[in-house]
This record gives sequence, structure tokens and C-alpha cells, in this order.
Amino acid sequence: MARSTSEKEPGRLKQMWQVFQMTRRYDPAITWLLILAFIAPIGASIVLSLLFFGDNWLGILLTIITGVLAGLLLLLLVLGRRAERAAYGQISGQPGAVGAVLKNGLRRSWIGNEEPIAFSPKSRDAVYRAVGRAGVVLIGEGPRSRTQPMVEKERANVARLLPNVPVHLLYVGPDVDSVALHKISSQLNKLPRKLTKAEVIQVDKRLTSVAKVKGFKIPGGIDPLRMRAPRPR
Repeated sequence: MARSTSEKEPGRLKQMWQVFQMTRRYDPAITWLLILAFIAPIGASIVLSLLFFGDNWLGILLTIITGVLAGLLLLLLVLGRRAERAAYGQISGQPGAVGAVLKNGLRRSWIGNEEPIAFSPKSRDAVYRAVGRAGVVLIGEGPRSRTQPMVEKERANVARLLPNVPVHLLYVGPDVDSVALHKISSQLNKLPRKLTKAEVIQVDKRLTSVAKVKGFKIPGGIDPLRMRAPRPR
């Protein structure tokens, strides 16, 4: 049975408008940034066409059309980046926010999991892991004073299993020197590459298999947001 019109997904333009509206609520500067992103390439194309083509109206027209297309592309890129930042801003500070970034915000060269490898039901602090060409990255979510012991424990586990694989540490939380949620991906991509693609897959398989055996990974299907500390008997 065909779905009714009201149940159909919104069109591409409507989706873009919804994204813009959502972004504008958390990023008031987005309107002027989009206008600038669209107009700047058009203005540049007009100047270049007049300088290089003179009275050649066909060349001028084609150059301006290219500027319009470049403006549209730049507008979409700016909107996408600012929308992503606004979306991360909404969940920043919430348990599981790092997992959302690892699930949706990493490049294909990285393997991340939305489920933490270590979790405190009482404080809801967590440690997440990503594996990529740079090695293993452990990310503590929560105040560093609480997450650092958890991160160091997981680093010792990784070093014991894979002594030749580099291990990097990141902290996402309220501390001044913490990494902002929307900068996790860029921080990972800045790390020097040490492993091949084949080695990345093997490292991830090794860590995942050992985690399942030793049981220090949160079982699938458990929502950290709903977990509570066990009551004392």
C-alpha cells in the first residue's frame, strides 16, 4: 500500500531548509556566512571575466555561471559543516556524545564504535576507542580527574596485547584542555600514520575479540544513558 503524502520524506530543498533552521537556532551567524559563501565566488568570477575576456560575452557568461555553481557548492559545504557543529553542540556534555561522533563523524580510514569499552554506571564516565592508520586512540568522556585512571587502564591493556602499536589519548569533557566534540575527527586526522590499512583491520579484530572474551566491553543493546548504579543491599 502506498504511503500517504504526509508520510513521505521531505524533498531535498525542504530538508536543506530544515537543516538551516536547526542550525540557525544554535549558530546565529550562519545566515551571513551562507550569503558570503554564495556571493564571494560570484563576485570573483565577475571580476575575472571582465579582466580576461573583455568584450567576449560568451566567456563572461560562462565564467559567471561557473561562479554561481561554485557559490552553490561553497554554500552547501559551509551549511554542512556548521550544521554538524550545531548538532554536536546539542549533545555536547551528554553521556554517549563521543560514541555518536565515532559512529557518524569519522572518515572511512578510522574504525570507531558507538559503544564504550569502559563505563562507570555511577558517574556515567566512559572510555571509547578508535583504530586507524595512526594506531589506537582512546578517548575519555567526562572530567579528566575521573576518566584518566580509566583511560590509563585501557592503555595498559592495549600495550600488553599490541606492544608495537602506537596508542594516543584524548579527553572530551568540561576541562579547559579537553578536545571539543566537533574537533574529535580533525584531531584524529592530524595524528601521524604508522599502520597500513591491512594492519588497521587486524588491530581492530584483535582488540574486539579480546574484549568479547574478557568482557570489559558494554554488551550491545545497553543504553549508557539509562544505566544506573546498583543499589546497595
